[in-house]
Amino acid sequence: MTDSTDALLHENRHFPPSAEFTAQANARDAAIYAEADADPEKWWASWADKLDWLSPYDKVCEFEAPNAKWFLNGKLNAAYNCVDRHAANTPDRVAITWEGEPGDSRQVTYAELKDEVSRIANAIKSLGVTKGDRVTIYMPMVPELVMSMLACARIGAAHTVVFGGFSAESLHERTNDAACKLIITADGGYRRGSIVPLKKIADEALEMGCPTVENVLVLQRTGQEVAMQPGRDYGWDLVAQQSTDCPCEPMDSEDMLFILYTSGSTGKPKGIVHSTAGYLTGVMATSKLVFDLKDSDLFFCTADCGWITGHSYITYGPLANGASVLMYEGAPDTPDKDRFWRIIEKHKATILYTAPTAIRTFMKWGDEYVNRCDLSTLRLLGSVGEPINPEAWIWYSDTVGKGKCPVVDTWWQTETGAIMVTPLPGITTTKPGSATHPFPGIRVRVLDEDGNGVSVTGPGNHGDSHKGFLVLDRPWPSMARGIYGDPDRFQKTYWGRFDGKYFAGDGVALDPEGNLWLLGRVDDIMLVAGHNISTMEVESALVNHPAVAEAAVIGRSHEIKGQAVAAFVILKTGESVTPDELKKHVAHRLGPICRPDDVFIVAEVPKTRSGKIMRRLLRDIAEGRTTGDTTTLADPSVMQSLKDQYADKEG
Repeated sequence: MTDSTDALLHENRHFPPSAEFTAQANARDAAIYAEADADPEKWWASWADKLDWLSPYDKVCEFEAPNAKWFLNGKLNAAYNCVDRHAANTPDRVAITWEGEPGDSRQVTYAELKDEVSRIANAIKSLGVTKGDRVTIYMPMVPELVMSMLACARIGAAHTVVFGGFSAESLHERTNDAACKLIITADGGYRRGSIVPLKKIADEALEMGCPTVENVLVLQRTGQEVAMQPGRDYGWDLVAQQSTDCPCEPMDSEDMLFILYTSGSTGKPKGIVHSTAGYLTGVMATSKLVFDLKDSDLFFCTADCGWITGHSYITYGPLANGASVLMYEGAPDTPDKDRFWRIIEKHKATILYTAPTAIRTFMKWGDEYVNRCDLSTLRLLGSVGEPINPEAWIWYSDTVGKGKCPVVDTWWQTETGAIMVTPLPGITTTKPGSATHPFPGIRVRVLDEDGNGVSVTGPGNHGDSHKGFLVLDRPWPSMARGIYGDPDRFQKTYWGRFDGKYFAGDGVALDPEGNLWLLGRVDDIMLVAGHNISTMEVESALVNHPAVAEAAVIGRSHEIKGQAVAAFVILKTGESVTPDELKKHVAHRLGPICRPDDVFIVAEVPKTRSGKIMRRLLRDIAEGRTTGDTTTLADPSVMQSLKDQYADKEG
């Protein structure tokens, strides 16, 4: 935490829910926590029973760490629960309101959504995709992205959505790891006035070798000409030819719904597997209670469906509740820095869920962009992606919410599937910067290095005695079912540190009132603009450059992004390359989001006598702190030369 954050914590500001909001809230009685804690299986079953089942489950849960099964032997279909039942009951309700970056917009009712999902499902079936196959989706933020996810779910194929900002190499790696049979992509998408050439990038990935891919289905989004390989590539006219009759495949509660890749500390992305019934239960319950979701709401989640937030809180959670979601294709500063606020004003959004990185950027741009728009329809604000600092929380509440909207700061992960720590807006007294308490039915423990519980005694502050590791010690329905094809890695990564308890990789502080304050990652994963990026993955990309002998990468504090990527690079003897060239090289190999902010070409990096790079010392240098103990270094003089070089750069 920064000094300014600590100062705000000591102000101890409290924001109780208004009586007006509580009176209409979906959750308004704090007894909900005790009820869920007393019998969590009964609690989760009450939410599972809100789904439509083809065959009922006969047991709520079986768990032996790290393996969980929920709602055993039940049969259902995710697309039916997100689309068909609402198309039958409320066919004219708008499911998706969409705005493209150039200003084009569409509305899709639940009846129309059912027809389009069915056509896409029939199209991908015609290309040989069947139950149990995997499909890569690499698309811009258009309604067809959500429709393609649901079409896969409809026929029982697992989807793996790859963020449209990732490179051909990232797409290639993920497609091959999941052994995908089909790639669904687009000619391109719009970003800051330019076209991202998605089909061209997909072709580059295929040229690297994707032996399991048989076909490519291409949406015409931008209208640009793209190469189409006869017999392999098909345009969206294939979809238009299809029938709207496509029965939903009965799926076992534990059948795989999707794989989503997240960074791993070894450098190789981890394919996180989520099941059907448990995941749907978790995202449906959290959408309903955390966002106080009503039939009259328009829920604007600014995430991309390439990340878990877009899966859980654009696609599956809101649509399982029959809600209306708002999607936006492009950047928040195109054509001007008021684009989000213009979208809210135009479409009359009622709920906004965005990232602290975005909030800090909006703060930096200034209040004028917010104040020029009518945001009076907003009634609730949410934060997701990384810990939010109190200054940003208060600005968000006061400037965007005009002091009348509850703020729900949420903590969760790709691996948890759904929100784990959050206020309930009709119940919880919030404190700026704190995610407050576990969601009902979720149990969090704060443990020290030795696995002992951290407690708070007396009126103290957030000193080290109140900090520890955030651990979940009982199962929940939306928990990951594994890492695709690598159960040993799943056990070691998440369940090995604290003997059968799920360790999230995040540090946390506990205050005297029992509020949780997330402190960010404690491993070799950087949290950049809310996205997990592996230090190892960036180091591998740098070392791939022919001029680079060695690289050490760390995440340093950044006032907007939370963390920024900083790289210390040693060149091969006689080689020469500029920092800008290395930044471009990383962006080309991994995608722009992984591009380092800083690259320092150095003669040496601090290492222990056994050869291990001391990244904590590099962080100290990058963040201007007094360096810690250097007695274990093979060459302590390295530190002074690095400090001098970094000081020159900063100056």
